[in-house]
Amino acid sequence: MQFFKTLFQPDASSISAAEANERITSGAAVIDVRQAQEYADGHIQGATLIPLNELHNRLAELPKDRELVIVCRSGARSGIATHQLKAAGYQALNLSGGMIAWSRARLPITRGR
Repeated sequence: MQFFKTLFQPDASSISAAEANERITSGAAVIDVRQAQEYADGHIQGATLIPLNELHNRLAELPKDRELVIVCRSGARSGIATHQLKAAGYQALNLSGGMIAWSRARLPITRGR
């Protein structure tokens, strides 16, 4: 039970869509942990697609010298990924509310792969 309380409570690793946009503009990398079709339906420009189920095997692709903004549809999968990445030594930030929040904030969305 404690796992779920820890997983879903807001913490310093979660940021709003507006703050994520500022971090991205300042050079943070965007990692999208959704599936390929979700990504194709709409993603943040410049995002790298690494589905959550592939993340552990693809850590070497991620820069350790930059902040990483982690995104999914609603913030749940990206929350899991953020915890995994922080444990592995990455500067990871979860986009709270995911692409839903990004879209509601009327921030730009790129379609296609």
